[in-house]
Amino acid sequence: MPVEKELVIVGGGPAGLAAALYAARLGLNAVLLEAKVVGGQAAEAAFIENYPGFEHIRGMELIDKMRSQVEKFGCEIREMEPVRKIVKEDGKLRVITSSEEYVADAVIIASGRERKKLGALGEEEFKGRGVSYCATCDAPLYRGKRVVVVGGGNTAASEALYLSEVAKEVHLVHRREDLRAEKALKERLKERGVIFHWNSVLKAIEGDQLVRRVVLQNLKTGEEESLNVDGVFIAIGEIPSSRLAVDLGVNVDEEGYILVDRKQMTNVEGVFAAGDVTGGVMQVATAVGEGAAAAVNAYLYIRKGWYGEGK
Repeated sequence: MPVEKELVIVGGGPAGLAAALYAARLGLNAVLLEAKVVGGQAAEAAFIENYPGFEHIRGMELIDKMRSQVEKFGCEIREMEPVRKIVKEDGKLRVITSSEEYVADAVIIASGRERKKLGALGEEEFKGRGVSYCATCDAPLYRGKRVVVVGGGNTAASEALYLSEVAKEVHLVHRREDLRAEKALKERLKERGVIFHWNSVLKAIEGDQLVRRVVLQNLKTGEEESLNVDGVFIAIGEIPSSRLAVDLGVNVDEEGYILVDRKQMTNVEGVFAAGDVTGGVMQVATAVGEGAAAAVNAYLYIRKGWYGEGK
């Protein structure tokens, strides 16, 4: 038999955790479903300096504090339970996971984003054998070794900074002449001695059982160089994890981000969305705000506090 819930929250990043906290405090019978472990990309951040109330905090530490609050107020968190499909039937939402089925009055989709692949030769071959998409996860494996980071935004800069704490040598490859990252991050990279490769792309990843070298190409001169490294960290951006929403009939923009109104509700009644999967200013602070708004409005919807057929 399906498990009956008033609210199902899909995704355990900052938006999902904030939604779970507000839902629990409002007295909703809710569950948070996370495909892996709670935290999302925020948990991978080496440090966060722009979240109100904390001058400097590691991403995982902030997530642990959020989770502790959610559990204190009694919202169930189920990790390692990916959602396979969401279906609307007879005014209810059926959420099918890898191990369970839930029937709910409302759903909040807070599934975030996933890392883009570079598409370089050898990327798939050496994935998990020297190719990584998460410095916070894998940096300890490269203590005293040489690594290269590909990308030019805040994520790439943060990855390079984190790696510089353990690696012998950190190279940063970017196809332009300057990073898009915040000024403070760029200054820290210089202080840490990160080696920049401007106007360059990574063409190939080579090795035997493990990564041994990469081939870089300068986009201005066309020249190629071989760089001996032990690890490759790819940080070139993300795409929204909105496939569940699209399959449900939720409207998305041209990039795949979920479209919501001021109440964080989608075009499908009873389905809300929050956090990075909705695009916009993708920061932990905005994700938390959207998650809170989604939960409050889901509560009002379920309890017939505003338009809709709620309970």
